[in-house]
Amino acid sequence: MKRLFDIVFSLFGLIFIFPILLFLVVLIKWEDGGPVLYRGVRVGRFGNLFRIFKFRTMVMDAEKIGGSSTADDDPRITGVGKYIRKYKLDELPQLINVLKGEMSFVGPRPQVQWAVELYSDEEKKILCIRPGITDYASIKFRNENEILKGSTNPDKDYLEKIAPEKLRLSLEYVNSMSFWLDIKLIFITLRTIVQKKNEEKSK
Repeated sequence: MKRLFDIVFSLFGLIFIFPILLFLVVLIKWEDGGPVLYRGVRVGRFGNLFRIFKFRTMVMDAEKIGGSSTADDDPRITGVGKYIRKYKLDELPQLINVLKGEMSFVGPRPQVQWAVELYSDEEKKILCIRPGITDYASIKFRNENEILKGSTNPDKDYLEKIAPEKLRLSLEYVNSMSFWLDIKLIFITLRTIVQKKNEEKSK
């Protein structure tokens, strides 16, 4: 049922949000003429590597001039990228990964290989399921970039301040996952995004 849900709603979602995707493509291309998508390598189910689909929010070749963790004040983020990241719009192309079966709507966020290599034997259970767009950890650390703001070593601070709790929450999801829990987490995620937009409007 989980896979069927992913296929049906990722396809429906891509069709429904196509005008938004097209608008973002134009904005990104207009700013610096560079690639529209970021295709970083991530570790998926059973440790298989795949390339994630995300809208590019940083300067070209950003991975060559900085770490994989990103603070809110990272100088590599473009002007358009700041807006796109603010509302998590850079994540929308991951519906393609969901449709392909590399990701699911709900599941632990896919990590870069160096981070997965640090997993304990218990934490490796996370790799038994498809990574997802959202889960407990994504909701709790929706302001991850703000936590890392001002850091001189975002990767190190991520490992110390964020990763342990994220991994704990990911294991909690793996141990209690169900179709109805997925539905619940999707609605909580949508509510969180709406609340953030309302908070920004009231400032």
